[in-house]
Amino acid sequence: MTTTKPAASGGFLGRLRAKLNRPNSWLSYDLADAFGGRRIDAEILEELETRLLTADVGVEATRHILDGLRRRVARNELADVEALLTALRESLVEILLPCQIPLAIDRAQQPFVILVVGVNGSGKTTSIGKLARRLVDANLRVVLAAGDTFRAAAIEQLDVWATRTGAEIVAQDAGADPGAVMFDALQTARSRKADILLADTAGRLHSQAHLMEELKKIKRVLQKGEPTAPHEVLLVLDATQGQNALLQAVQFNEAVGVTGLVLTKLDGTAKGGIVIAIARRLGLPIRYIGIGEHADDFGEFDARAFASALVDGVGNGQARS
Repeated sequence: MTTTKPAASGGFLGRLRAKLNRPNSWLSYDLADAFGGRRIDAEILEELETRLLTADVGVEATRHILDGLRRRVARNELADVEALLTALRESLVEILLPCQIPLAIDRAQQPFVILVVGVNGSGKTTSIGKLARRLVDANLRVVLAAGDTFRAAAIEQLDVWATRTGAEIVAQDAGADPGAVMFDALQTARSRKADILLADTAGRLHSQAHLMEELKKIKRVLQKGEPTAPHEVLLVLDATQGQNALLQAVQFNEAVGVTGLVLTKLDGTAKGGIVIAIARRLGLPIRYIGIGEHADDFGEFDARAFASALVDGVGNGQARS
């Protein structure tokens, strides 16, 4: 097993803090000033509960977090707001840490097939391009499969990423059968002794039953060519979708068996708590997060760094970029 090589980046953690948390969206923002010097009481806990819900942590995860904090307050373990926030960070890390599992490439599988799925506008094709760059930088031979045949622009976009990254691409005309593209791409990747087949698919709403069935068909086609494929089913989620992103994760997982997540557009939302909600509900590995348009705004998920950024913008962990 090998993990993807970190891309060179001087400040992924710093950009995560800056982009995820504008000052007035930190969970700790102004809390110490408003309640400084006071012992933890019901009013402070209610304020924290409101902030967690506003940040899209969700009802179930917020209840879990607050119940734990209340128990510690009752045991006189948390004397003030500073201690409360430290305990909050620890609670978030406890939820997130089991999901901090980097993508591992099994070199015994050649090609190692990564099927990328998600709804329209989630940043799927862009994430594929950024991931392709990381894989190529790790000295892996990558073939891209242009399985989004519904949009000519998607094929063109993937072709641009292939040129930028040095990956190869297998594509057919717009309107071609996606299953046929996938089968052709698998055979091509195998004949060229590629290490990775990175397969794009058309964006589809999780509520569109016929399109979800088509996704299942694509998976079956890959399995006809290689019974163990796909080796990774990567779901790309737009963090700005809030609780709807959680619903997408649930339904895509039921349809095709998601094995890893990419959370994008965290620079476009003050509600990064949706990551907590998804981790608490599903426990799926979070492979990568995206915090911007540039190739370097894409890094491996780090539970401690993310929890620190979400609470107060101060990173106690190290982001792996």
